[in-house]
Amino acid sequence: MSPFSFEVEVIQWRGPSPFFFAPLPAPEAEEIRRIAKLVTYGWGMIPVEVEINDVVFTTAMFARDGTYYLPLKDAVRKKANVTAGDRIPVEMTVQPAQR
Repeated sequence: MSPFSFEVEVIQWRGPSPFFFAPLPAPEAEEIRRIAKLVTYGWGMIPVEVEINDVVFTTAMFARDGTYYLPLKDAVRKKANVTAGDRIPVEMTVQPAQR
């Protein structure tokens, strides 16, 4: 799949288990929506490989509020030195679904 490059502001969800996310900008979310059925696995998760500040990791995005949320685990955030409110560059490639 083609790589995606964008900048986004990190947000924090302050639920019972706080977590940080990078919500995709509208153009990238629309492109993901178009290919979602080809790559999704269980509960609509979209597998991706991501690079943020020279830190490469794999995760799975999910749809919410008209976009897709890219989860940023604590270990990744600390290594990449990012937190809520930071504007970060994201390089992302959608991976084939593991079936």
